[in-house]
Amino acid sequence: MQTSRARLFKEYKEVQREKSADPDIQLICDDSNIFKWTALVKGPSETPYEGGVFQLAFAIPEQYPLLPPQVRFLTKIFHPNVHFKTGEICLDILKNAWSPAWTLQSVCRAIIALMAHPEPDSPLNCDSGNLLRSGDVRGYQSMARMYTRLAAMPKKN
Repeated sequence: MQTSRARLFKEYKEVQREKSADPDIQLICDDSNIFKWTALVKGPSETPYEGGVFQLAFAIPEQYPLLPPQVRFLTKIFHPNVHFKTGEICLDILKNAWSPAWTLQSVCRAIIALMAHPEPDSPLNCDSGNLLRSGDVRGYQSMARMYTRLAAMPKKN
């Protein structure tokens, strides 16, 4: 547990130092618990998520970095690799391909890459996966754009 605290504190200091280095990601540590973080990630350009800001919740195990963090979307997103109700993310680095070399920042980068390049063959959202697998890219993008507008974009008065 001491190792994980030290590692998370190091990552926290790096995030504070490099806030402007990656404008697409904002990582925020819970004030009272270093094992709970949130992130705001910008939807990648030239995707249906462009213009959206998506909130992620990180629950970090005491064995971190030997075990991966549990990450889920708090913002609703229509994506084949994200469970629509729970926000669970199907991404190999969060499961069997985890390495202690990954940081919370690099996990966010990998999630942004997944947003831009969905994997419809291992869907958690079958509706989204089926649209892509059947070749209905337009239908998928239309639904994803609609949910981005509804859930991930600031409301205009």
